[in-house]
Amino acid sequence: MRGRRRFRTAVAAATAALLCGGVLSGCTAGDPEAAAPSARPTVRPTPSPTPPWDVSPASVAAVGDSVTRAFDACSVLTDCPEVSWATGTDTAVNSLALRLLGPEKVATRSWNLARTGARMAELPEQMAGAAAEKPELVTVMMGANDACRATPDLMTPVADFRASFETALARLRAGAPKAQVYVASVPDLKHLWSTGRVSPMGLQVWKLGICGAMLADAEDLGPAAERRRAAVRDRVVAYNEVLEEVCAKDARCRYDGGAVFGFRFDGGQLSPWDWFHPSKDGQARLAELAYRRITKE
Repeated sequence: MRGRRRFRTAVAAATAALLCGGVLSGCTAGDPEAAAPSARPTVRPTPSPTPPWDVSPASVAAVGDSVTRAFDACSVLTDCPEVSWATGTDTAVNSLALRLLGPEKVATRSWNLARTGARMAELPEQMAGAAAEKPELVTVMMGANDACRATPDLMTPVADFRASFETALARLRAGAPKAQVYVASVPDLKHLWSTGRVSPMGLQVWKLGICGAMLADAEDLGPAAERRRAAVRDRVVAYNEVLEEVCAKDARCRYDGGAVFGFRFDGGQLSPWDWFHPSKDGQARLAELAYRRITKE
């Protein structure tokens, strides 16, 4: 009898060990409480909160191309940064910096690092310069020159455009990790063509070679010319999609939602010297669009 009891006890112990190891993982033989499932909740990491957007930054650095330099806004073939939409001091334009900082601080707390003729490949260098100033806000308006080439086949590939923009934001973050970024969309170049082509002055100036991919043979409405203009517009749309997508990955970046692309510049808002760049009034409209987006709660 005593031998049978030892046998049954051994079998029971082996069975319990088998169940604990193969079926009820985590239990301990001989411990009834250990066999019960854990009542402790699963702990998940808390996501980092999105940093709040400051609607009144105390310093502004502007990067970009001829639009931010206000090229052809005051006189022919000349930059006129005092009427720039981003950092200008002209009260008639009422630039973004003038609205945010006030006239007494614009000269010392804003920097215009844009360059006429710049393309997206130059933006990383400009961003590094902006980061060195430790601004609270950086404005970006870049991309028109990537589409405004002599012919459509010379336009910057979308993949290269994306890579340069991503690198530019990384450069900024390396030197100014908390700077906010406002990204303006690329203007609708086809709309500028449709507005300026009614001007005899515009048609004559465009023959000198400005933005040939879009503006060459401006009076030609044939199928080939229309396909060429459509290809340029499609590339601008693709650039804007890149700006939106890359900006969305940065918690401190705001895209304008296509506001500049959608703005319908009229004759009075285009330079009287080239019928392509914004006039003083056009610069004022860009400043208003930026201010609305940046100060939106």
